[in-house]
Amino acid sequence: MIKYSSKLQSTVKNLRGLYTSSIKLSDNLFVHRDTPEDNASIPFEFTEENKKRVKAILNIYPEGHKRGAMIPLLDLAQRQHGWLPISAMHKVADVLGLPNMRVYEVATFYTMFMRKPTGTYHVQVCTTTPCWLRGSDKVLQTCKQKLGIEVGETTKDGKFTISEVECLGACVNAPMIAVNDDYYEDLSAKDTEEILDDLKQGKVPRPGPRNGRFASEPFGGLTSLTAEPKGPGFGLQAGL
Repeated sequence: MIKYSSKLQSTVKNLRGLYTSSIKLSDNLFVHRDTPEDNASIPFEFTEENKKRVKAILNIYPEGHKRGAMIPLLDLAQRQHGWLPISAMHKVADVLGLPNMRVYEVATFYTMFMRKPTGTYHVQVCTTTPCWLRGSDKVLQTCKQKLGIEVGETTKDGKFTISEVECLGACVNAPMIAVNDDYYEDLSAKDTEEILDDLKQGKVPRPGPRNGRFASEPFGGLTSLTAEPKGPGFGLQAGL
């Protein structure tokens, strides 16, 4: 056994701190923990209307490939229940004839599946680089102050849940938030307050840009295709 001097041991011990980094923990566990509102003894069944949707979804996939319907069925179960309890995962596994573990693997991988009680309005604030450069910090802070909760928490009345998320694909309209299926873009702190106030009153805010744009067109006006298209043969040599 090799012995090192106490001075060398001390030096190595101190250097180790240079190679450690903090670990940012997720606000969700990858494993399941039984709770009063989420355990396998609580039955889950699709509604009669959703049973028809289940059948329609399964008909899209050929025999031998029905497991491809897993994500659509999990999404359907989440929309019905408001979030995705373990009993709903078991139901999807039963419909597809798969081991429960195959469904757990998918439900814990995709952040779109909420595995704990979630508010009626799921406010997802994008803080990836484009949104951050355009002021997403102010948008997120406004959401927390207006609702009185932190990221990952739900209001006491069960109406709002805040999540901090990665890119939602609306970078041209940064900063933005998603509330359930609707995108609200080109936001200011004032816009964010107005959206939350409308939701509190049961109104449906107008989705889309809030700075006067219709979609993702340049804010200062068109920069291309500003004239009528040229006719056939434009620019060709006379001999052609």
